[in-house]
Amino acid sequence: MERPGTWHDRRVGSRILARCCSWEAIKRTLPFLCWLPQYSIQWMQLDIIAGLTVGLTVVPQGLAYAEVAGLPVEYGLYSSYVGCFIYCLLGTSKDVTLGPTAIMSLLVAIYTSGDASLAVLLAFLSGCIQLALGLLKFGFLLDFISYPVIKAFTSAAAVTIGFSQVKNLLGLKDIPRQFILQVYETFHKLPTIRVGDAVLGFLCIAFLLALKFMKEHFPRVYRGMPRCYRLCYIIVWVTTTARNAIVVVAAGLVAYSFHVMGLHPFILTGKTAEGLPQFQLPPFSEKIDNRTVSFSEMVQDIGPGLFIIPLMGLLESVAIARAFGLTNFLGSFLSAYPVTGSFGRTALNSQTGACTPAGGILTGFLVLFSLGYLTPLFYYIPKAALAAVIICAVAPMFDLSVCKTLWKVKKLDLLPFLVTFLLSFWEIQYGILLGILVSLVILCYSIARPKIKVIDPHGPTLMIMSGLSFPSVEYLRDTIHEKAFTDSLPPSVTLDFTHVNVLDYTVVMGLREIQHEFRSQGRTLLFSGLQPDIHQILLAADLKDFQHPLSVTTADLYIDGSVEPLLNNVPKASSELNH
Repeated sequence: MERPGTWHDRRVGSRILARCCSWEAIKRTLPFLCWLPQYSIQWMQLDIIAGLTVGLTVVPQGLAYAEVAGLPVEYGLYSSYVGCFIYCLLGTSKDVTLGPTAIMSLLVAIYTSGDASLAVLLAFLSGCIQLALGLLKFGFLLDFISYPVIKAFTSAAAVTIGFSQVKNLLGLKDIPRQFILQVYETFHKLPTIRVGDAVLGFLCIAFLLALKFMKEHFPRVYRGMPRCYRLCYIIVWVTTTARNAIVVVAAGLVAYSFHVMGLHPFILTGKTAEGLPQFQLPPFSEKIDNRTVSFSEMVQDIGPGLFIIPLMGLLESVAIARAFGLTNFLGSFLSAYPVTGSFGRTALNSQTGACTPAGGILTGFLVLFSLGYLTPLFYYIPKAALAAVIICAVAPMFDLSVCKTLWKVKKLDLLPFLVTFLLSFWEIQYGILLGILVSLVILCYSIARPKIKVIDPHGPTLMIMSGLSFPSVEYLRDTIHEKAFTDSLPPSVTLDFTHVNVLDYTVVMGLREIQHEFRSQGRTLLFSGLQPDIHQILLAADLKDFQHPLSVTTADLYIDGSVEPLLNNVPKASSELNH
């Protein structure tokens, strides 16, 4: 005989199972099922163009960003292709591309100090944390990082990354990584610059800027334009879009030419590991100088980066945390370091007309082809050319024009911006954390000091312009005392709660104490404009002599004589409570 409730439990379980296994739930889990049935030849053509275009950008950028991370250049390509395939299956946006970025590479350099094992382990741990944040819906925590903090961090990172490449641009050696020391040593060693590297580096920057300017100002094609003009447009568009690859290849050919002649005017990338990375477990320990470093010691070496890097990786979009987390998790088995969404390549993907994330498949295969067949050629790539690519990539990230906007909109928001911007040059984590802390203090201050308007000086009515939470109790009490306990001692004071939609227990207890003070002096504290849920809270608190518009005068329920009551369904709720 079945226990009572067994049949009901089975029905509930079957409903939950049906909901989880429904077609809609499967499509939410695997978003590619939404666009795959509608895929067409026209979409495929556009996705192929977008995939090739992004691939020609990500290969040179991957090599360059590995330099920023302080890792061998092949690690940039190891990190560039996993996200292409993962995002094709789990991505919800047709434009987003995952891979190494300048800021993420900078953070990896800071927290791993160029240790490849630590970088791969960091990718594994970051992936686990990002997957957990996505599954547990903790993405709301990122909402507490304000825009001024993000903008300041991005601008400071652009300066840090750009200046870190000056040594490669000028051929300087033995330059420390810490920004302040880096600036000092760079200027101190200016007399030792290598002319060949400097000339090549500045020529590459000039070439990149010229091609970028040409792309932005070249006239668009239109219907009826002669075929020769269209052909010229296509040639210019391809050249300007693939400018990073063209610069790297051209610089490599120049370096190879000098190498054949027995001259070595440039510092070259040097020998890189050939072929695809092996699929293996992330390094949970490593040997350094005949000593085994344990997993716990490696985590201690990473330090705050274990939390900062996963959060920074999710700033672009928490909605696709699963794709980010799975990319980092699986990438760690293929020797990748942490990656995130690239704003630059995402914009390029959009501009080239990508219709679905399927273009990432071609991008991924292009990276795999480079790893499989082109790695011997990377030996001849001058570091000055990679430095030029990095500097031109991060230059647009530096934007102080936001200060002007912040000054016009809210001057106080300049404080977290400046704190984050300046401290990030000392230590990135301190800049971010203190910037967030200052933003939270500003936020808490507005909660603790809600705006209160006096709208009737003859019979004081205090209009509270926001919700009331426990930090605001003392300020509310002081304001009521200041306006109500004056020489004239008005017989009643009205609190207008029209804009109040939040009320907690501490505030209710504070209102009870204020009401007791009024009653002891034979005066009245009235409440008006109560929203239904606030009205219910105050009734449930059982305030003595609680008076609100329904018990004072019916006219208070209406605005300027209109027939629409301020409180929807209040009469009904009151009658039910009274019964």
